[in-house]
Amino acid sequence: MSTTRLRDRIFAGFGALLFLVTASAFTIAVVVDMVKTKNDPKLPTEVACDIQKPVDTDVILPAPEVYKPDSTLSAIQTTDLEAGSGEVVKAGDCMQMKYYGTLASDGTLFDENFSKNTLLQFNLGEGRVIQGWDKGLEGMKVGGTRRLAIPASLGYGANGQGSIPPNSDLVFVVKLVKVQK
Repeated sequence: MSTTRLRDRIFAGFGALLFLVTASAFTIAVVVDMVKTKNDPKLPTEVACDIQKPVDTDVILPAPEVYKPDSTLSAIQTTDLEAGSGEVVKAGDCMQMKYYGTLASDGTLFDENFSKNTLLQFNLGEGRVIQGWDKGLEGMKVGGTRRLAIPASLGYGANGQGSIPPNSDLVFVVKLVKVQK
């Protein structure tokens, strides 16, 4: 066997070994990325349910009747004003909804999207909204309207928020328009 032929075989073997190592490294990198992405809470599928990106809609609702609880709230109170007939919402689902928020003390409106052509969207149970919503909206059905009377401890607490004074009990009327599983 000539030295040229031996050199060609060594070169071919080295090329095959380099290909094998490179392919293995690439495969390992892809698997590690898949595992890492699976455990990452910011998956691309969740971006579609971003609370910062309201969904356009043609649903406009009249303002609901103002509700003022008789006393300071010690626990969340939920009242279904209209039973839904669609899918039941559970933790992790992407809710798209209308809301109307007032202060429980005097019925002052502080935020709403009933009169706007947008829907608020968020994943239920992930802490992206106040605790009163995460707790009070679970089990709601698409198409339903629910009133939530929320104590300050499950709302904005001692800090308040914007035009919501500290330690304020809140009342929301929410209409669940759509859910994405």
